[in-house]
Order: sequence, then C-alpha cells, then structure tokens
Amino acid sequence: MQHSIQQVSIALAQVNFKVGDIDGNLERISMAVADAKAQHHDSDRPLMVVFSELAITGYPPEDLLLRPSLQHRVEASLQEVAKLSADVAIVLGYPWHQDGKLFNMAGVWSQGEQIARYAKRFLPNYQVFDEQRYFTAGADTCVFDWQGHKLGLTVCEDIWHEQPIAESKAAEAELIININASPFHLGKLQQRRELLSNHAQRHQLPIVYVNQVGGQDELVFDGASFVVDSAGELVMSAPEHESTVSLVDFDSSLNVQVKQTVLAKSELASIYDTLVLGVRDYIEKNGFKGIVLGLSGGIDSALTLAIAVDAIGKDRVEAVMMPFKYTSSMSMEDAKLEADALGVSYKVLPIEPMYDAFMLTLEDEFAGLARDTTEENLQARCRGVMLMAISNKKGYMVLTTGNKSEMAVGYATLYGDMVGGYSALKDVYKTIVFQLSRYRNELATSQGEAEIIPERVITRPPSAELAPDQIDEDSLPPYDDLDQILEFYIEGDLSVDAIIAKGFASDDVKRVTRLVDLSEYKRRQAPVGVRMTARGFGRDRRYPITNGWKAGS
Repeated sequence: MQHSIQQVSIALAQVNFKVGDIDGNLERISMAVADAKAQHHDSDRPLMVVFSELAITGYPPEDLLLRPSLQHRVEASLQEVAKLSADVAIVLGYPWHQDGKLFNMAGVWSQGEQIARYAKRFLPNYQVFDEQRYFTAGADTCVFDWQGHKLGLTVCEDIWHEQPIAESKAAEAELIININASPFHLGKLQQRRELLSNHAQRHQLPIVYVNQVGGQDELVFDGASFVVDSAGELVMSAPEHESTVSLVDFDSSLNVQVKQTVLAKSELASIYDTLVLGVRDYIEKNGFKGIVLGLSGGIDSALTLAIAVDAIGKDRVEAVMMPFKYTSSMSMEDAKLEADALGVSYKVLPIEPMYDAFMLTLEDEFAGLARDTTEENLQARCRGVMLMAISNKKGYMVLTTGNKSEMAVGYATLYGDMVGGYSALKDVYKTIVFQLSRYRNELATSQGEAEIIPERVITRPPSAELAPDQIDEDSLPPYDDLDQILEFYIEGDLSVDAIIAKGFASDDVKRVTRLVDLSEYKRRQAPVGVRMTARGFGRDRRYPITNGWKAGS
C-alpha cells in the first residue's frame, strides 16, 4: 500500500532491558509503546517507536545465545511485538536463527506485520565485544518504505563504518535509523556525536540514534540517544543514564520541527552517575536486599558509601568500621561522620580478637619467621570474613572499595579487602577518586546539605593503616605520577622505555609495570566492577597469568 508523503513522529525509546528476561523485556517494550502513544495522543501523525539493539534479549546476552530454546522464545515474543504494531510502527533488535546461522537482527513492524528486517553487517570483536563468537555478519542494505518515506536501517557498529550509510543513501534513503547497545566509557558520547554529525553532513542524511540504558555486569549503557539533521547539527538529545521515551516530530521533508536538546553532563557528573547506575542495576537485577561495606575512614570507602546510598537509598545500606590497633582515632571519627552524614546503619566491630585467635593458632607454624606482610594481610582477611558473614546472614551484597590504581599494582588482599560481589571503583584511578569526592561534596552543598566526605579525608595522605605510620607513598610513586604511568601502560600499551621517555623516573616505571604484570592473578579473582575507561580490567584486558613476557622496550 502506497502512502502519501506525511509528517511523522518518531519516539526514541531508551529502555533499561534485563539480559535473558525475554518476557520482562517484552513488557518493557509494551510499556514504552504505551508511553509514546500517550505523548502522541493529540496528533494525527503516524508514529514509529524505535528501541535498541537486541532489545528482546537485552545486551550482551553472551552464551545465552547458544541455548537451544532461545529461538522459540524469541519467535513467541516477536508475535506479541506484531500485535503491538497494529496502530504504531515498531523498530527493535533481536537474535535470529536462519539456515543454521545466527544473526544480530533489526526488524520493523507496522499494522500487525513485519515489513522489514536487517542483519547487522559489522560485528565488533574488540574491547568488551566478541560478537563474532556468536553471529554471522549480514550482507544486505535495508531501506524500507513507511508513510511515503524511505528509511535506512542499521545496527550499532554499522554506523562506525562508511559502507552501510553510503549504500543506504544510494538506495534513496531519506533518513537513517541506527539502533544501539553502546556502553559508556570516558569520552564516548562526544565520539558518537562527532561521528554521526560527520556522516550526516557527508551524505546529507538525518540520523536517529537510539541507545539502551542501564547496567549489565561491568558494562553501563548511558542512553543519551539523539538525532542529527542532514547538516550534522544536534537537533534532539535524550538524557544520559535515564530510561526515557522521547517523541520527535518530523515534517514531510524529515526535518525535526522543534529542536529539543539537553545539556551534556560534565565529565565528573557522567562518571559519577555511571557508577551509581552500575551499582543500582547490579543490586536490583540480581535481587540483593541491600549493600554492606567496610568503612575505613579513608577516601575510597567514603566515596563508595556515597555511591551505594545514591544507588539504592540509605535504608538498604550498612557500613561497618572494623578497627585494629593501627586504626587511627581520626579514621574512627571520620567514618562515623561519613555514616551519619548519609544516614546509614553503622556498626563498629573490632577485629583484634579474631586476629589474636588466628595468630595464636598459627603460633607454631610461624615460629622463627619474621613479621612481614602476612600479618598485614591477615588483618584484611579478618575484615573480609566479617563482611561475608553479614552478607550471608542478611542477604546484603558486599560492595568492595578498591580503586583501579590499587588493583593495577596489586595493593589489595585476596580474600580480604577484595572480598565482595561488586566493585564500584574498580576502573577508577585514585586521582579521579579525589575529584569525584569533591564533586559529590559540591553536589551536597549545592542542595543545601552538609559535606558528606570530611575535608581531611580528601587531603590527608592515603593509608591502608595495616602497620604503624604507614602511608601508600612509602612504596608507591605519588598518585599523580602513578596514575599517569598506569594509564600509559594499561590503556596506551606503551613500553617501559616509551613511558620513561615521557619524563618519569626509570625506577618508578620499571617497578610499577612489573607490579602490574605480577598482579594479574589477583585481578582474575577480583569481583566484577563498573567499566569507566576504554581499557578496564576484565573483558577489555585479557592477559595470561603465567607468561614470560618482559615489559622492557
């Protein structure tokens, strides 16, 4: 059936899907369609609702894609999508088996029928992505007719390449729809917008970019869907880190009629909100009753506590101070101040009796051996036992408090402070921890509240307080230098010589890079945590534990 050229409305539905929850995701799709229709109720324009990549299964489904029953469940859900499209067009992603192959598919439904489908052509196999493990690449361009317009359809990675857009333009597409599951990392939003702006200008095509939102294990999808016009100008942007359905009206030439953009967040705000969203969704989607964490009076645990409270509320968070004889009175005071400022349940559980019992039992085993880091690690392990006991008894998840700088060089104790189910700061360097702490205090004061992290916690030299007068810089370079060395080595893959050539002390570089290499076995046993950078520990960086590589030149 041919349609006259019409003004149309497109709703960008950035939804927080749950991987594997096909029935739940279908319900989320139905609710978003209803939301779009409610916003559109007084308009006679045809309406299209666009969802994200693999919306039916959530992204990334990983080896759930290998389950034999997957196809049947997907087929049943798509029958329901067809019913939802009786009076509205729907675009969404789903996995599809055909001829013994699995495709990352996008489909279009209208008037109760599927009118177009497209198999993703460029399958990312880098950083956190391994789509070539599961999917076969598509080969065809998809340009379909809707309401007198020709619309091109692409999926995520396709938009990072020239060919799909150029071929869609050659097939007379007037607008490109790109559905995504694009996770956050620093600078990613600006990269997306610049890329699509350049494509739009080059091909004189407006582009509708829809991204999912929400946390999935270490990945956080930031939403931030948007539209650029044929001149590459940003004419619509959806909020970051929020589930929203944003209605955009187009004239008969597919120009956006009313520009509607939101101000992009600052870098620190984006980082902080990503951490909060990642923690919240890990807790909620996995059914934990709440969070318990060790509150030491130091900056890492203070910031982690703030993130926990902002994620799930103060009533579901418990902070535990576990002092030892080396714990300073300042740390005790500051931990209490932090807990009181955030209004969480706060307990003081000394570990000295536990520690003494262990040492008594090990007395013969340790006879004649000098004290070393074993005794320090035992303190951390006593604390880990306490936290895990609370976790088991109350159904709370232990949120670990270590940062990326510590995890990089192995300054964390297995079965001690590394105990837990999730890590908020796993991919956050120590220098950023300081910045985020000040940011969270500024957020509090801007809302008329008191600072939640005492100033002296931010300014005093960091210490694990596992030995008398201990500070981190006794055995590490200053964090300003350490974090730069780590970033060059971990994210930039620079050699030792190349890092030294940038002006860092040779001994520092050699010691730090060796610590990074030696600590891989610890990171393999660390809890999953929010990914913030383009090279986080986990899916991004997969190094062998046992290897003879020398990091030299």
